[in-house]
Amino acid sequence: MIYAIGDLHLDYTKNKAMDIFGENWVNHEEKIFNNWKETVKEDDLVLLPGDISWALKLDEAYKDLERINELPGYKIISKGNHDYWWQGPKKLKSLGLDKITFIQNNSFVYNDKVAIFGTRGWLSRDWDGFTEKDERVFLRELNRLKLSLTSLKEDVESKIVMLHYPPFNTDSTPNEFVDLMVEHKIDICIYGHLHAEGHRFVVEKEIEGIKFHCVSCDYINFKPKRIL
Repeated sequence: MIYAIGDLHLDYTKNKAMDIFGENWVNHEEKIFNNWKETVKEDDLVLLPGDISWALKLDEAYKDLERINELPGYKIISKGNHDYWWQGPKKLKSLGLDKITFIQNNSFVYNDKVAIFGTRGWLSRDWDGFTEKDERVFLRELNRLKLSLTSLKEDVESKIVMLHYPPFNTDSTPNEFVDLMVEHKIDICIYGHLHAEGHRFVVEKEIEGIKFHCVSCDYINFKPKRIL
């Protein structure tokens, strides 16, 4: 099985309260870990599209990443906008977390059948306040997704893209990230980032042959969602 859950927003220090997003966030870490253990088996795959830890530095984030590593299943992690601890692939790999692969300009193949790609993504170009700096980040993230997609060198049965930001404009129409996914014949796209009132921007349907799933943990009631 392949599951997905995003926006864990872990904080081993317990200093960052998440209940500002609603009462359902009270004890959210306990909910996530309990639901995960009840749902995921050791040979399953879990996709985590960003906003993993509130830590600012990698050595601080390690404690949260270690907790994830110890949970059942193999995990694929991509970057979110709050993952300030994130460093380059070589540094992340050196952490020695044996049940986690970090996605950045690369891909991962599960059971010789399913390829996983990903990047953070960015705000849509029609968002209020979108600047020239945002445009540079948008294009950089688009290129990182392309690098991830073109890193695959083998045939697979299914292709899944992990994004943190929704790949949609403010009117819910698909943006350039979807165009790139269509070009590369992606089957499934998961994303997160949307919380509380932001859930009104969720798009979950099939577009151009791609099935879209929002997996922000509060949107899926803090329980890993079966994707495939």
